[in-house]
Amino acid sequence: MAGVQLEAARLTKRFGDRTAVEELSFSARQGEVVGLLGPNGAGKTTTIRLLTTVLAPTSGSFSVAGVPCTRPSEIRRRVGVLPESSGYPGHQTGTAYLRYHARLYGLSRSDAERVAGRLLAEVGLAERASSRISTYSRGMRQRLGIARALVNDPAVVFLDEPTLGLDPAGQRQVLAIVRDIAACRGATVILSTHALHEVEEVCTSVLILHRGTVRTSGTVGDVTRAVAAQRYAQLRVPLELVGRAREALAGVAGLTLEPADERPDILRISLNEGPATRQGGPNTGMNGPLRAVLSADVPVLSFEVEGARLSDAFLAMTREGAQ
Repeated sequence: MAGVQLEAARLTKRFGDRTAVEELSFSARQGEVVGLLGPNGAGKTTTIRLLTTVLAPTSGSFSVAGVPCTRPSEIRRRVGVLPESSGYPGHQTGTAYLRYHARLYGLSRSDAERVAGRLLAEVGLAERASSRISTYSRGMRQRLGIARALVNDPAVVFLDEPTLGLDPAGQRQVLAIVRDIAACRGATVILSTHALHEVEEVCTSVLILHRGTVRTSGTVGDVTRAVAAQRYAQLRVPLELVGRAREALAGVAGLTLEPADERPDILRISLNEGPATRQGGPNTGMNGPLRAVLSADVPVLSFEVEGARLSDAFLAMTREGAQ
């Protein structure tokens, strides 16, 4: 089993009387892609700044590749970072930009040139290596920023919103690079994003923050199963009988009706399956809503039960009033 590359223990950061991160504890192994999730203000960026030594913790500790946080200069040599907002010198070429950063890490001129060429090829920019960065698209700049984060062959790579503002093709390119960083390089990737489908697609585990604290963590499957008691279904009935179906469903315990994307003949049902509704009887679980509608003489044209989704877990963990 791959070793732990990143570990935080009760990591806390306060700014005056405001606590941005409170007693955050988690670990990540070599080759993992960890999705760092949370609404705006949850503490994601502060967490990244702590783990990359930009900020000093108020209390708690962490280590990167076995190096404790008391040795920040050594940690900085073992991490790569793509900030959410990166600036690029438009007058430089892609090669010159990466060569410069490689030289900052002590590489010789020839080694820096070689590393720059290899990284540009890895992120799909080999053909634009001699072009000025000012001519790069946003997606190309994001890929260049990822290449810069890999210049020092880091053990842990932090990517803060790497697909923000990209079109679907650009998103796919960046996510493919993220997979390669973990699978081919064996690096640990911390991916901060608001795009939950990206987490479901590339992440091996997830960490959901809310108001500076960890609400839940684990594999995507573990986290979605944590809210699996909340189930969903789409019920389609004749349009002229929607009102009668709604009246029938109003009597089902634990059931909520939600809008269904401008389809008035479809009722989206969410059912909070407490202990009484998980017994497996004829009126329990999703059987209850279905029987209620049929008992009201409403024909069911279709009935599709949905599984739990990461978005359901995210909303459940970060909604207003969540503790």
